[in-house]
Amino acid sequence: MDFTPTEEQAAARDLAARIFGDLSTHERLAAAGTGSDAELWKELCAAGLVAAVADIGLLGLVLLLEEQGRTTAQVPFAASCVYGLLAVTAHGSQEQRERLLPGIGDGTVVVSGAMSGPGAVREGAPGRLSGVVPVVPWLRDATHVLVADDRHRIWLVRTTEAACEPVELTAPWSAGRLTLDGTPGERLGGPPGERYAGEGPDEVGPDEVDRGEVDPGEMDPDEEVPGKEEQAPQDAYDDILATARTAFAGLQAGVCAGSLARAVEYTNTREQFGRPLAAKQGVQLRAADAYMDTEAIRVTAYEAAWRRDEGLAYTTHALTAAWWASEAGQRVVHTGQHLHGGTGADLEHPVHRHFLWGRQLDAYLGCGSEVLQELGELIVSGEVET
Repeated sequence: MDFTPTEEQAAARDLAARIFGDLSTHERLAAAGTGSDAELWKELCAAGLVAAVADIGLLGLVLLLEEQGRTTAQVPFAASCVYGLLAVTAHGSQEQRERLLPGIGDGTVVVSGAMSGPGAVREGAPGRLSGVVPVVPWLRDATHVLVADDRHRIWLVRTTEAACEPVELTAPWSAGRLTLDGTPGERLGGPPGERYAGEGPDEVGPDEVDRGEVDPGEMDPDEEVPGKEEQAPQDAYDDILATARTAFAGLQAGVCAGSLARAVEYTNTREQFGRPLAAKQGVQLRAADAYMDTEAIRVTAYEAAWRRDEGLAYTTHALTAAWWASEAGQRVVHTGQHLHGGTGADLEHPVHRHFLWGRQLDAYLGCGSEVLQELGELIVSGEVET
């Protein structure tokens, strides 16, 4: 394993650090409230950082998300890259890639993800989805949402064709409640013509799908289409979920690093009885433990991302990263707040924002006990990658 960034990855990381550092300031975040920063999002897209993920891979994305996490920048960067750019690149059809990727890269298409629980979304009539996903992060910013149904098939749904109600989370993630009621969906990687939510005069409805000599009414949704090799739905679902867990672990590593950096700065300048707080052994031990936890999140996220980029199995590695992001992430943001003493209890202090993000991330896509159970089941079944 070699996690040394390539020249392109390092350049993208440095550019992201500069943009986030310049624009995601405490004053701007306070002014944004619980919404996203449209100007920052526009700047990131104009700099080509979203589109660059196609070239620098998941490891490169993890590096960029670390920089976002350090500043808790309120933009849908992780969601649109994971559920949009990487998902469409890996599992979309040629037509979908040509149609969607340019817009995702320039930020005019924003994709969020609803990797819902079992049975939350079902397909009724062909290409029509129904169900409710109570919380979808960055749904209020999204033009499309990637939805997993009860059979783990992946669909793209236009947010303009679904009911989206604002929901406030612990962290300011512009979340929403997604309600689908016979809403048209587009199968990710589906055959040409299976484009229920297409646009323009050539839009094809669910009762007008052209699959050659096959009668659409007699065709099973998962049956292989002549002339097309289609990936099993479970494979696409597992890959997107593992990619998301890896990416958001990288985001958590940045959140923890930012919280710890603020704590170090504070304890080195705040004096008690004529000595900096950082000189006290108890403070040093808490900070050291937090540093080791942050490094554990980072290195496990790097390993999972590197394995995906190298074409190696990485599902259990993504689960490992997610476990560290949940369990260790929670410890680190608590430490960051505790080391600030009474100041850490101030809801307006920047370190509190890291606390909110850390607590939101520790439960996103499965809390520690849930991913540990999932990992244990894979170990018992003998499906552990090497």
